[in-house]
Amino acid sequence: MAARAYWQGQIRLALVSIPVEIYSATKSGAKISFRQIHEPSGKRISYEKVVPGIGPVDRDDIIKGYELSKGNYVLLEDEEIKAVKIESRKTLELVQFVESCEIDPLYFEKPYYVAPADDLAEDAFIVLREALRQSGKVGLGQLSMRGQEKLVAIKPCGKGLLMETLRYADEVRKGQAFFNEIGDEKPEKELLDLATTLIDKKTAPFDAGEFEDRYADALKALIDKKAKSKSNTKIIEDDDDTESASGGNVIDLMAALKDSVKTEKAAKGGRRKKSA
Repeated sequence: MAARAYWQGQIRLALVSIPVEIYSATKSGAKISFRQIHEPSGKRISYEKVVPGIGPVDRDDIIKGYELSKGNYVLLEDEEIKAVKIESRKTLELVQFVESCEIDPLYFEKPYYVAPADDLAEDAFIVLREALRQSGKVGLGQLSMRGQEKLVAIKPCGKGLLMETLRYADEVRKGQAFFNEIGDEKPEKELLDLATTLIDKKTAPFDAGEFEDRYADALKALIDKKAKSKSNTKIIEDDDDTESASGGNVIDLMAALKDSVKTEKAAKGGRRKKSA
């Protein structure tokens, strides 16, 4: 089954309009989710809208409220909220270009793939892609959809383009407030050299496939075992012979870094012998 486009429209650069389709680059179904079950009956638990002192209420009697201060709300009807929603536009205009390194990673939110909508759009699409690649720039614009306006960044991605939604400035906390109490002392040169050596030896090209969600894997294994067991209430667990490490030892940072460097050297030497 072909993927469904998240958005269809056109990217506009000055007087040039390029019909495109945008697809989500991530999958939400990969995560394990649970439902709450009433154990005696085996039925799912549902949630009711309740008011303290009144009890369950009808959905038609519920309106939205914005809290100005403790217990003080501005009440808004759905029609009032819909009236201020931005009309969805089918044009994403690139209004500014910046160096990719200028955008702090904190602002990046969610990635999407961008592809030409048809063969006629392909030539202009390729020109935009290669121009961005050659200049090393990222295009910025605002995408209006589903009543919201998203700030987005466009950059080359293989044969296509990658669009990433960005957080607005008021959505990002400044980190300095959390770092104020960290001291200004410089580390000892030997410690710094050892740490740098260890980093260099462990440096390799990034490959997300090298990392696995061990917690999710363990949950899947548990679910599979319970599904195959005759009892739905007995938890089947593997024996874990791994001994927990003692937390009472004071770890010397210098020694730990030196040991790490030695271990990495030995491992690299072993790999060379094996390949030879």
